[in-house]
Amino acid sequence: MARLPEEIQTAVAIDPNPLPQPTFRDEQHRLSMHPLLRLPIMSAASFTAGFALGMAHGAPIAAYRYRAENAHRLPTSMTGWYLYHKSKNYHSIIGGAKDGVKMGLVVAGTAGLFLSIENVVDQTRGTKDVGSTVVAGAAVSGLWSLVKARDIWTASRMVKTGFKVSLVYGFLQDGIAWARGRPPGYIAWFMNTEKEPW
Repeated sequence: MARLPEEIQTAVAIDPNPLPQPTFRDEQHRLSMHPLLRLPIMSAASFTAGFALGMAHGAPIAAYRYRAENAHRLPTSMTGWYLYHKSKNYHSIIGGAKDGVKMGLVVAGTAGLFLSIENVVDQTRGTKDVGSTVVAGAAVSGLWSLVKARDIWTASRMVKTGFKVSLVYGFLQDGIAWARGRPPGYIAWFMNTEKEPW
């Protein structure tokens, strides 16, 4: 049996586990998760929510479409009505699944874009607090309103809503970080400044 060189034996004896083990908790990042871990988790959760919304919206529309397309040839027997409703249910499920996948991909892509922008702004600013979340929320809602909005009033309402929701989400993240012993920069600054007398 071949023997390993002495340098390799020494290296293995010094560090038997040279590769870092992946961890699910990383106290330096938002929600104690590394962005590369948080992105797929958030995208999967948002895809699931989007799929459920799309399915709930698409299934009744597909059923109504089937009823409208077959209103001129309604069944006349008991077996015919059974097959009619069975076929309508199949069309409803397929239509709901199609709309669910479309909506799930849109919501997952939007959430992924939000998290990516938030992480880029965090890295650029050098701090992780509500400011980065607000910038990311305003940017994503502005892009969404640019793509989907019909007029300037709808676009401004979308950006305001994105700003408000991201503000709440950012303060929620900061509150969780503070509860875990990592106060955001603005709170640490406020608590460390001494009040000067008037």
